[in-house]
Amino acid sequence: MLHVLLVGLVAGFLARLLSPGPNNPTGFILTIVLGIVGAFLATFLGQAIGHYGPNQGAGYITATIGAVVVLFIWNRLVARRMISDPGSR
Repeated sequence: MLHVLLVGLVAGFLARLLSPGPNNPTGFILTIVLGIVGAFLATFLGQAIGHYGPNQGAGYITATIGAVVVLFIWNRLVARRMISDPGSR
């Protein structure tokens, strides 16, 4: 669990560097949180398909890919105005 949080933190930071958009503090913190969600998603999917064992978490590359996917979904939801962007006040 702690490993997934740490990897998610790094993955969120890397996803922030890879994805365009405003880089204000709220956006940065939100990206880190979305990175952690991406790491959990990558861990869940990896365990579901048998790539990871029950006690293994996603690695940095897979978690970063998961974070970019979650960040992309978030940006699409904001673009369609289905959710509000907390960074644009």
